[in-house]
Amino acid sequence: MRRPLKKQRTWRPDLKYGSTTLTRFINAVMWDGKKDTARAVVYGALDKIKTDGADPIETFETALRNASPLMEVRSRRVGGANYQVPREVPQNRRLALSFRWIINAARNKKGKPMAEKLAAELLLAAKNEGDAIKKKDDMHRMADSNKAFAHFAW
Repeated sequence: MRRPLKKQRTWRPDLKYGSTTLTRFINAVMWDGKKDTARAVVYGALDKIKTDGADPIETFETALRNASPLMEVRSRRVGGANYQVPREVPQNRRLALSFRWIINAARNKKGKPMAEKLAAELLLAAKNEGDAIKKKDDMHRMADSNKAFAHFAW
């Protein structure tokens, strides 16, 4: 029997830019329910991008598009052996992974305020550089090297 479909969550657009994707990103940055702090960090990063002479929302969207993976490997047990089966990544997971990778890459840098680190990582991701892009490339490389097991996909 099939599982019932999940109720799709609706997101309110953020206050400053009117983007629902940015709202989700702010929620991903948030720790311990401190949404105002997360909002200040993200808006500070976008302001920093704006002072560097780029359109902040366009840079943000480009960074997410560049950091989101198209393929991933999922473990599948067949006949007593585990295979890494390459699969296409669903859109929601693609967005969640790109959020996670960009935020973690920014958090792993040292010595600057979070807004500056986040702005730097978003600019790097928009140029197809940085740790988040490296993570995506590693995932694609893994999926490519396990292409032989694609026939095990379910």
